[in-house]
Amino acid sequence: MDDRALLQEILPEAERLVHRHYETCKPWYPHELIPWSVARDFQPDEVWDGSDVPLPESVRSALFVNLLTEDNLPYYFRTIDRMFGDSGTWKEWSHRWTAEEARHSIAIRDFLTVTRALDPRAVEDGRMSQMSGGQVPEPQSAADGFVYVALQELATRIAHRNTGKALLEQAADNADNPAYKAGYEVLARVAADENFHFLFYRDLTSAALEVAPSIVLPAIERQVREFEMPGTGIPGFKRHADAIAKAGLYNLLLHHDQILEPVVIKWWKVESLSGLTAEAELARERLLRQIQRIGLAARRLADRARDAAERARDAGERAIARVQDGARPGLTGV
Repeated sequence: MDDRALLQEILPEAERLVHRHYETCKPWYPHELIPWSVARDFQPDEVWDGSDVPLPESVRSALFVNLLTEDNLPYYFRTIDRMFGDSGTWKEWSHRWTAEEARHSIAIRDFLTVTRALDPRAVEDGRMSQMSGGQVPEPQSAADGFVYVALQELATRIAHRNTGKALLEQAADNADNPAYKAGYEVLARVAADENFHFLFYRDLTSAALEVAPSIVLPAIERQVREFEMPGTGIPGFKRHADAIAKAGLYNLLLHHDQILEPVVIKWWKVESLSGLTAEAELARERLLRQIQRIGLAARRLADRARDAAERARDAGERAIARVQDGARPGLTGV
């Protein structure tokens, strides 16, 4: 079954899922979430001052990556349009998806510009670099495309949601600054959209598995093995991704526990699929081994990070104790 035949087979389910999306995904308006009252003019050659909105650098990295990923939307649209075709339900969905994703870029950029949470010059330079390159995944088939976008949309939802929660945590120490709560609300709405998109692609993949399991299962194996978060063309992406992972906003353990296990293993039920070709059976074996390896590696990394954090905390406590002891009369001879 080639791509055209597969798309035709699952067209009734795609129509149902588009209708479901219209019923469940309610409109929202970015301008209603932005704290416009805190805005002020940027003077020519003004140097950005991060003290306007104090944030951990990991959260700034997440905001930077989240926005520039959304900015690269035209190239994702090109890929999805190529995979699905430009007519009927498939065209309707890809255009609707694009319109909703564009709203994410508008909302996040307005929030960041108004609050000055990120250096606007760095953001614009990054946007120009990212979009000039236009680097996006290029799945080799429609089945690969369904699978990749399902995994990617869920990953993006998790990253947006956790970044928003990290912003909200800062609000307690900055109660007079509305930026933190506004950022949380923007990212929560973006994450909700991403979840609706994930549900569409997850269930579309389920439908494809029912009609062509021996085509879709190898696609799942490829996409799990080769998966990369969107944004690989962003300047300094590895540095930002490392900071995001260390802060627990999105890392390998979250990828395994909140995506691979619940979606690939439990929802798509890859272990119980029957009627597979010999090639698909081999792909299933590789897939299950890969997910197991990812889980083991993720837990090792999490254990190391926890141990390092504990050592750093203990070292800090000892340093504070030494300073306090040195300040007591009679202990230092001073």
